[in-house]
Amino acid sequence: MAPVKVVVTGATGNAGTSVVHALAAHPRVKDVLGIARRLPALDIPGVRWVEADIEPGGARLTELFSGTDAVVHLAWKFQPTHDPVETWRTNVLGSVRVFEACAAAGVHALVHASSVGAYSPGPADGRPVDESWPTHGWPGAAYTREKAYLERYLDGYQLSHPEMRVVRIRPAFLFKTAAASEQRRIFAGPLLPWRLIRPGLIPALPAISGFRFQALHTDDAAAAYLAAVLRPVRGPFNLVADPVLDIQAVARLLDARTVPMPAGAARAALAAAWRLHVAPADPGLLDAVLRLPLLDAGRARDELAWIPSHTATDAVGAFLEGLHRGAGLETPPLAAAAADGAGR
Repeated sequence: MAPVKVVVTGATGNAGTSVVHALAAHPRVKDVLGIARRLPALDIPGVRWVEADIEPGGARLTELFSGTDAVVHLAWKFQPTHDPVETWRTNVLGSVRVFEACAAAGVHALVHASSVGAYSPGPADGRPVDESWPTHGWPGAAYTREKAYLERYLDGYQLSHPEMRVVRIRPAFLFKTAAASEQRRIFAGPLLPWRLIRPGLIPALPAISGFRFQALHTDDAAAAYLAAVLRPVRGPFNLVADPVLDIQAVARLLDARTVPMPAGAARAALAAAWRLHVAPADPGLLDAVLRLPLLDAGRARDELAWIPSHTATDAVGAFLEGLHRGAGLETPPLAAAAADGAGR
């Protein structure tokens, strides 16, 4: 089969580093170009890096995509949550620039990183949903609004460009050891005592009523992105590993007990911390997480021949281990916790 040239935006983040590793290791992939706002020190055989910004007024993306078989679009800005105009500029307007540059450059396949966050609140009976569930997001959080908006944009885009394979990957929460420091900075901020995140050192965790989630090891997600590049597939794919988790499951990994906490009390505490700029995650994101549907990944198993190698428990365990170690990689987003002095 013909060799494949792939460009990856957001190549230095949690998903990006796993995706470029998976692509570069596959014999059919002849060239991997990783695009990032800041060049990394990370050296991956078979991967070239370029510094470029996807935002309006940024790099001439059509030139970067010229001659490319597939573009995997992962670039995303989670912060600042206090300035949704800034994240909209990168995440929505920047993504639209990527999509349109793919069309202008004649790219054969666009693989877009959507999310479980794109989905509308789940059914009342809690049953897992497939890819036909509505993707209107949750209006109270910038992240879910932006993911849902791009789903609507791609609805029209793929009708206008039937010659292009448009694939939407909708994973659950992605974790790996090397991304723990980045995720702490994004969602918890510098006050989290990361060196204490180990079994026996945390006495109790708040068990927020109604809180449950699905998780996936980032390397397993990367395997699905690779399959989406190489297989003649189109449309959306849910990605998730078993089992469904809750705070009690996390507490077991830390040998901690749980203390019941009403969702309203948790939201009020987070809202106060967010207003004081102590916590970077906004309360609307908690509202969204409490309403997320559970996902069924049957289509990915059938059409991508995808089976996760790690359980959801494994993925969260890797994240917790990374928190305790202050783990990271030699990229600006994934810099180790020791580099920012947190927890000292």
